[in-house]
Amino acid sequence: MRFAIVRFPGTWSDRDCHRVLTAVLGQQADILWHRDADLSSYDAIVLPGGFSYGDYLRTGAIARFSPVMDQVAEHANRGRPVIGICNGFQILCEAHLLPGVLIRNDSLQFRCEWVHLRAEGARSPWSSAIPAGTVLRVPISHGEGNYFADPATLDELEANGRVAFRYCDPSGAITAAANPNGSARSIAGVVNERGNVLGMMPHPERAGETVVGGVDGNRIWDSLIAAAVGATA
Repeated sequence: MRFAIVRFPGTWSDRDCHRVLTAVLGQQADILWHRDADLSSYDAIVLPGGFSYGDYLRTGAIARFSPVMDQVAEHANRGRPVIGICNGFQILCEAHLLPGVLIRNDSLQFRCEWVHLRAEGARSPWSSAIPAGTVLRVPISHGEGNYFADPATLDELEANGRVAFRYCDPSGAITAAANPNGSARSIAGVVNERGNVLGMMPHPERAGETVVGGVDGNRIWDSLIAAAVGATA
């Protein structure tokens, strides 16, 4: 697969994504500057983590108006895969490609730590190879990762299988203590109606090699790659 990794001013996780996709998983990937990017030849788009535009207005709110975002929306609307990680998730919400918003952690602290995620069986190529109930260990690094949406939106996400991951304890139990930021219903990641767009606060690209603490993040990339292979078989 060919991955486009979009770099905004203040992005810092682009090289982490590039390393995992190319050196670890053997895929093709390019880091593209947001003003000059042409996404037409890529199979999947990655909006990485960081502090786009310094988070000076609101996380993701300025990047949402970047020239590249029209192409991201077109790619998504064609049913092609898009992932937004951390700040990328915030950008997708600001662009209304995903519902909800990410607000300040309930602790009012920046949280940088390893957490556990429970796969919820969302209908998405990003998680189709991860059985529901599987527990992954992946790090977070954010100050505004508290997922919020009105009750009706949360109910719709639940009813239509659009919650991809929840924060949990190592056994898979959903508890308040295992929720690092106060996210509604312990939600760590959601998908759009078609399932091709995934937004998640944890960083799968930072859980791609044993030397950095674990490889569970690769299961998300591998899931997409397997789905793409299956679609062309």
